[in-house]
Amino acid sequence: MTRSLTIPYDDSVLLETTLTREEFEREAKLLLAAKLFERGRLSSGKAAELCGMGRVEFLLALPRVGVSISNLGPEDADDEVAFASGR
Repeated sequence: MTRSLTIPYDDSVLLETTLTREEFEREAKLLLAAKLFERGRLSSGKAAELCGMGRVEFLLALPRVGVSISNLGPEDADDEVAFASGR
């Protein structure tokens, strides 16, 4: 079942952000999806789907909105490097 979320806003929001209605709504969807991904609530694939992007496009857009592509901590990154190098 497809559901819809409505967020009311007026023209003053568009004026303040200097975005068109289409740009603002696209940005809002991306920001929601990015935050849910960052918090571990959605996979990158589901987050991409939520904002109407492909997975790679979504991942490449994350740094633009201040979200890391990877949620690995330093200890996880060390484990990944060790695994990749066969240690």
